[in-house]
Amino acid sequence: MARILAGAVAILLASGASAAPLATIDRNGSIVSVEPYAPNIVRVTIARDHDLADAAPGYGVTAKSNASGWAHNNGVAGDVFTSGAINLTIDAQPWPKAPTQMERYFAPSLPPVSLTVKRADGQPIVTMKGWDMVPHEVAGERTFKVGASFSITPDEHFYGLGQNQEGTLDLKGRTIDCRHYYDAPAGEQVCVPVLVSSNNYMIVWDNPSTTTVSVGMNNATHFQSNVGERVSFFVITGADSDDLYKGYRLLTGVTPLPPKAAFGLIQSKARYETQNELLGIAKGYRDRGYPLDVMVLDWFYWTRMGQLDIDRTYFPDPGAMNRQLHDWGMHSIISVWPRFEKESRYFDLLASKGWFLKDKDGKPVDGLAVRTDRAGALIDSTNPDARAWFWTKIRDNIASQGFDWFWLDETEPDLVPDGYFYSIGTGDRYHNLFPLLHTGGVAEGSARDRPQFRNLILARAAYLGTQANGAIFWTSDVQSTWEALKRQVPANLGMAASGIAYTSSDTGGWQWPNGPKAQRPVLVDPAGATAMAPSYTDYPELFVRWFQLNTFTPTLRIHGQRPAAAIWEYGKAAEPILADYLRLRYQLMPYLYALGHDTYQTGAPFMRALFMDFPKDPVAATVGDQYMFGPAFLVAPVTDQGATTRKVYLPAGSDWYDWWTNRKITGGQWIDAAAPIERMPLFVRAGSIVPLGAPIQNTATRQPLSEIRVFPGRDTSFALYDDDGVTNQYQKDGGKTATLRWDEATARLSASGALPSGQSPAALVKVIRAQ
Repeated sequence: MARILAGAVAILLASGASAAPLATIDRNGSIVSVEPYAPNIVRVTIARDHDLADAAPGYGVTAKSNASGWAHNNGVAGDVFTSGAINLTIDAQPWPKAPTQMERYFAPSLPPVSLTVKRADGQPIVTMKGWDMVPHEVAGERTFKVGASFSITPDEHFYGLGQNQEGTLDLKGRTIDCRHYYDAPAGEQVCVPVLVSSNNYMIVWDNPSTTTVSVGMNNATHFQSNVGERVSFFVITGADSDDLYKGYRLLTGVTPLPPKAAFGLIQSKARYETQNELLGIAKGYRDRGYPLDVMVLDWFYWTRMGQLDIDRTYFPDPGAMNRQLHDWGMHSIISVWPRFEKESRYFDLLASKGWFLKDKDGKPVDGLAVRTDRAGALIDSTNPDARAWFWTKIRDNIASQGFDWFWLDETEPDLVPDGYFYSIGTGDRYHNLFPLLHTGGVAEGSARDRPQFRNLILARAAYLGTQANGAIFWTSDVQSTWEALKRQVPANLGMAASGIAYTSSDTGGWQWPNGPKAQRPVLVDPAGATAMAPSYTDYPELFVRWFQLNTFTPTLRIHGQRPAAAIWEYGKAAEPILADYLRLRYQLMPYLYALGHDTYQTGAPFMRALFMDFPKDPVAATVGDQYMFGPAFLVAPVTDQGATTRKVYLPAGSDWYDWWTNRKITGGQWIDAAAPIERMPLFVRAGSIVPLGAPIQNTATRQPLSEIRVFPGRDTSFALYDDDGVTNQYQKDGGKTATLRWDEATARLSASGALPSGQSPAALVKVIRAQ
């Protein structure tokens, strides 16, 4: 056992930021380490071994500990740690008395530890009620299941833990299987072990193995990870939810500002089979005058999986293809998989170096026997040499052909690591880690070799800190059904609540369009649609509603396994509605890009569950099918076939304007909102500033403001931001900013300086008059 613990310590010391505990305390053989990172952030580690308790946090945490302003005192109640924001007490544990007869049978296996976190004014935040270590063997390794239980309050609600597609935002009363799981019945799961409380604290669980979290059940929340020798977690507190995301940002890294093109339309399909087909779709947008920023080349453009090449039979001149896209002001993303067939040119090299996921005999693991998806060995991105090699090959073989950015698919990974071995340890111990390290290798390589070109990675799975690699995420290969559409809203909000700001879904779903027969009259005539079989008559309606939703998510991407995917391929009735929302998306570009810049500065997501902005409204705490999009918009997607109205909750504490009619409505009530097929219910909070841009074909075109809409109701401000959209210069000089301020008493809008567009704000202001 000592050998196993020493190995675990070595791994931990090599993986994260250095540890500097403020104090390490012995509670009758349970060793407790307290390590502050900021006045409102503290890490607690509990183990039976001093070295493990004092070891650094695991992968994904990049911050250095900082005990400035903290003090430690010992008293009758226990050890007390205080800062300007937190009072943490490690309860005293007297030496155990002789056990009773019952206690002899039910004696705890661990010396107990309990602790309480309070605010500086003494208000309780959360109590850790106990911890557990259960010995078992995993992949031949003697280890433990490790866990801890935390208190809850009766009115508390919980959010986060990554992506779950079972359709519920509030996690209270549920058990979450926190692991990457492509084949989850409701849609792919992604584990980001961040639990956010409506009482304004966050628990960041520091263990990358499969973790079960029973949230708010039997008056407690219990974490249990499948592999570990210690309990390690962070508590972040704050006055509001944005303080929590500032803390997450400090711990795990900054969310970069994506290239401006990432906020425009990203057009994809599984798959464009030829160079001419891909260019034809791009030209189709251009010829029709529809905005488009990015074309995506998905899988099987290669000659074999793992060749890391481009099949010149179907893509005879990819360099010329990309030059044409660039001439049109567009960019390209290309999918690259981390899997290598035995017949591919690099398999033997990678196998000889031990750079694949391996079985117990050291042989590469080839394929996944639980499904028909059997081909390919997984590159071991936990090995820094392997991930550096991977970057250099895709740089030299693919980026050299003019492709701008990479879609790193299979970051779950599909080749499940459980029972197998990475270079750093068992796949079970590091089940959830692959997406962090795999995207990190490409981010590091791009920063080194393309220092002035802004990185972008499309990825399906995440872990703590993956947002810092410049990745944007989506909900994976979901069904093309109304049921799947309904699940996307809480799934995206849960991911955003976990600190992963850039999340969306494949517009229209990925799987071949195949849904049950419509139960209500179809609202979009399918005549002329080529995107699905004629029998799926309501699919154009579904696509319209999905496109309306994704117009108001951080990224807008069309993708799917269907014969056609561009917006004119869903029928003559759908096309003008889709075109209107696409133009609206680009009209909102100044607003969107400013939101992205704010996330870069603060870490807070801009697709926001209502609990984030309306913490005092108890109804808002459990609403999972609508959300705020930045400070202004309340979005209420329509996710039922044939629906022409939907109930919308307008949170208390504000009045609201209907975006479409300018009707003003008092908050704190449910309303029946009109939702004809061309209109998704959309409201603007009173006291909002919404900058709108002039029509453009893509973000390569300079976009002046067309107007600045003010929705009166309170004093407010909005920080405009702009830069070149493609380089990393924004990290140095900050681009151009101007803060717009609305004074309610004088009904005047002012600006802190020149607008980024160079325009005068006075000529652009449009004050909305309530109808």
